[in-house]
Amino acid sequence: MTEREPRKRILIAEDDDAIATLLVRTLSLDHEVTLARNGHEALQMATKLRPDLFVFDIMMPGMDGLQVSRLVRKVEGLGKIPIVFVTAKDRPADVIKGIQHGARHYITKPFKLADVRDKIAKILKT
Repeated sequence: MTEREPRKRILIAEDDDAIATLLVRTLSLDHEVTLARNGHEALQMATKLRPDLFVFDIMMPGMDGLQVSRLVRKVEGLGKIPIVFVTAKDRPADVIKGIQHGARHYITKPFKLADVRDKIAKILKT
Protein backbone atom coordinates (compact mmCIF):
# COMPACT_ATOMS: atom_id res chain seq x y z
CA MET A 1 0.00 0.00 0.00
CA THR A 2 1.38 3.40 -0.95
CA GLU A 3 0.72 6.63 0.84
CA ARG A 4 -1.28 9.18 -1.07
CA GLU A 5 0.11 12.63 -1.46
CA PRO A 6 -1.87 15.19 0.55
CA ARG A 7 -4.44 17.08 -1.48
CA LYS A 8 -3.41 20.59 -2.49
CA ARG A 9 -5.50 23.47 -1.17
CA ILE A 10 -7.09 25.91 -3.64
CA LEU A 11 -8.88 29.13 -2.71
CA ILE A 12 -11.34 30.30 -5.35
CA ALA A 13 -12.83 33.81 -5.33
CA GLU A 14 -15.78 33.92 -7.72
CA ASP A 15 -19.09 35.78 -7.39
CA ASP A 16 -20.95 34.12 -10.29
CA ASP A 17 -22.91 31.15 -8.88
CA ALA A 18 -22.75 28.98 -12.00
CA ILE A 19 -19.02 29.42 -12.54
CA ALA A 20 -18.27 29.03 -8.83
CA THR A 21 -20.20 25.76 -8.72
CA LEU A 22 -18.52 24.49 -11.87
CA LEU A 23 -15.02 25.30 -10.61
CA VAL A 24 -15.60 23.91 -7.12
CA ARG A 25 -17.12 20.64 -8.37
CA THR A 26 -14.40 20.10 -10.96
CA LEU A 27 -11.38 21.04 -8.86
CA SER A 28 -12.70 19.23 -5.76
CA LEU A 29 -12.17 15.93 -7.55
CA ASP A 30 -8.42 16.29 -7.04
CA HIS A 31 -7.94 19.10 -4.52
CA GLU A 32 -9.26 20.60 -1.30
CA VAL A 33 -11.24 23.63 -2.50
CA THR A 34 -12.58 26.60 -0.56
CA LEU A 35 -14.86 29.20 -2.14
CA ALA A 36 -14.99 32.91 -1.34
CA ARG A 37 -17.81 34.96 -2.86
CA ASN A 38 -15.93 38.26 -2.99
CA GLY A 39 -12.48 39.76 -2.64
CA HIS A 40 -12.80 40.73 1.04
CA GLU A 41 -13.81 37.20 1.97
CA ALA A 42 -10.96 35.78 -0.13
CA LEU A 43 -8.40 37.95 1.63
CA GLN A 44 -9.64 36.87 5.07
CA MET A 45 -9.68 33.20 4.07
CA ALA A 46 -6.23 33.38 2.47
CA THR A 47 -4.54 34.34 5.72
CA LYS A 48 -6.26 31.52 7.61
CA LEU A 49 -6.06 28.74 5.01
CA ARG A 50 -2.63 29.36 3.47
CA PRO A 51 -3.66 27.65 0.21
CA ASP A 52 -1.32 26.22 -2.40
CA LEU A 53 -3.06 28.14 -5.21
CA PHE A 54 -5.38 31.11 -5.69
CA VAL A 55 -8.01 31.19 -8.44
CA PHE A 56 -9.48 34.69 -8.64
CA ASP A 57 -12.16 36.25 -10.79
CA ILE A 58 -11.15 39.80 -11.63
CA MET A 59 -14.58 41.44 -11.72
CA MET A 60 -16.18 41.10 -8.29
CA PRO A 61 -18.14 43.60 -6.21
CA GLY A 62 -16.19 45.51 -3.59
CA MET A 63 -12.62 44.34 -3.87
CA ASP A 64 -11.77 42.88 -7.29
CA GLY A 65 -9.34 40.07 -8.03
CA LEU A 66 -6.51 42.44 -8.96
CA GLN A 67 -6.79 44.21 -5.62
CA VAL A 68 -6.85 40.91 -3.75
CA SER A 69 -3.78 39.67 -5.60
CA ARG A 70 -1.90 42.87 -4.80
CA LEU A 71 -2.77 42.56 -1.11
CA VAL A 72 -1.95 38.86 -0.74
CA ARG A 73 1.46 39.52 -2.29
CA LYS A 74 2.20 41.79 0.70
CA VAL A 75 1.27 39.21 3.35
CA GLU A 76 4.15 37.16 4.71
CA GLY A 77 3.78 33.56 3.62
CA LEU A 78 1.27 34.35 0.86
CA GLY A 79 3.46 36.28 -1.55
CA LYS A 80 4.78 33.27 -3.45
CA ILE A 81 1.48 31.41 -3.83
CA PRO A 82 0.60 31.10 -7.54
CA ILE A 83 -2.42 32.99 -8.86
CA VAL A 84 -4.70 32.03 -11.73
CA PHE A 85 -7.18 34.61 -12.99
CA VAL A 86 -10.43 33.32 -14.51
CA THR A 87 -12.23 36.28 -15.99
CA ALA A 88 -14.40 37.71 -18.75
CA LYS A 89 -11.88 40.52 -19.28
CA ASP A 90 -10.19 39.40 -22.49
CA ARG A 91 -8.55 42.47 -24.03
CA PRO A 92 -4.76 42.27 -24.44
CA ALA A 93 -4.36 45.16 -21.97
CA ASP A 94 -6.37 43.19 -19.39
CA VAL A 95 -4.17 40.13 -19.83
CA ILE A 96 -1.03 42.25 -19.40
CA LYS A 97 -2.47 43.83 -16.27
CA GLY A 98 -3.27 40.39 -14.87
CA ILE A 99 0.27 39.16 -15.50
CA GLN A 100 1.64 42.32 -13.88
CA HIS A 101 -0.47 41.50 -10.81
CA GLY A 102 1.21 38.12 -10.49
CA ALA A 103 -0.94 35.76 -12.53
CA ARG A 104 0.71 32.48 -13.47
CA HIS A 105 -2.17 31.91 -15.92
CA TYR A 106 -4.90 34.18 -17.25
CA ILE A 107 -7.94 32.19 -18.38
CA THR A 108 -10.80 33.96 -20.15
CA LYS A 109 -14.46 33.05 -19.89
CA PRO A 110 -15.94 31.05 -21.45
CA PHE A 111 -13.31 28.40 -20.81
CA LYS A 112 -12.90 24.66 -21.23
CA LEU A 113 -12.82 22.82 -17.92
CA ALA A 114 -10.09 20.51 -19.19
CA ASP A 115 -7.85 23.54 -19.85
CA VAL A 116 -8.41 24.88 -16.33
CA ARG A 117 -7.70 21.49 -14.74
CA ASP A 118 -4.56 20.97 -16.85
CA LYS A 119 -3.11 24.39 -16.05
CA ILE A 120 -3.82 24.02 -12.36
CA ALA A 121 -2.34 20.52 -12.27
CA LYS A 122 0.87 21.78 -13.89
CA ILE A 123 1.17 24.67 -11.44
CA LEU A 124 0.65 22.44 -8.41
CA LYS A 125 3.22 19.88 -9.56
CA THR A 126 6.01 22.47 -9.65
